[in-house]
Amino acid sequence: MDHLSLITKHYEPGSTAYTRLVGHSSQVAQLAEQVAKRLSLQQTVDMQFVSEAAWLHDIGIFMTQAPKIGCFGEAPYLAHGVLGAKLLIEAGLPRHAQVCERHVGVGISLTDIREQQLPLPERDMTPQTLEEEIVAYADLFFSKNRDMGKGPRPSEKVRSKLARFGAHKVAIFDAWHNKFGG
Repeated sequence: MDHLSLITKHYEPGSTAYTRLVGHSSQVAQLAEQVAKRLSLQQTVDMQFVSEAAWLHDIGIFMTQAPKIGCFGEAPYLAHGVLGAKLLIEAGLPRHAQVCERHVGVGISLTDIREQQLPLPERDMTPQTLEEEIVAYADLFFSKNRDMGKGPRPSEKVRSKLARFGAHKVAIFDAWHNKFGG
């Protein structure tokens, strides 16, 4: 699969959105590949899929309202996973679409959607497979904003960002960090 040609189908090379997406996705893919390689010594991990999914996990951002990263769509940023999943299904990549939909934060549960009245379809959007968890985990360490080129966030910063959404989100990250981080 040529992930860059799929990205350029929706993004103008050289645009702010393209630059932010490709830079971020490259960082996420690199960390996800490292985690997958380390885990593959002990269990089966679809390493090619992890890499592809990491590159495509944020493909839907252009349809959202996020001007700081060059995205001028109409949807709220929170919907980028669902919107990207639709694009990937249309491209014949349903498994990649699941990663796209389930990678936001440590996942968005049906309870989260209902209790917070989030502008998302009412369904569970939490990672269900090891590969989905790896991509979601790697994504937490990198921003698409100004500090994009700086390398991964420290795990304490990831925890503090997740703490705004509840201790249960931090607990999920901690479990992933114990499984993937070392």
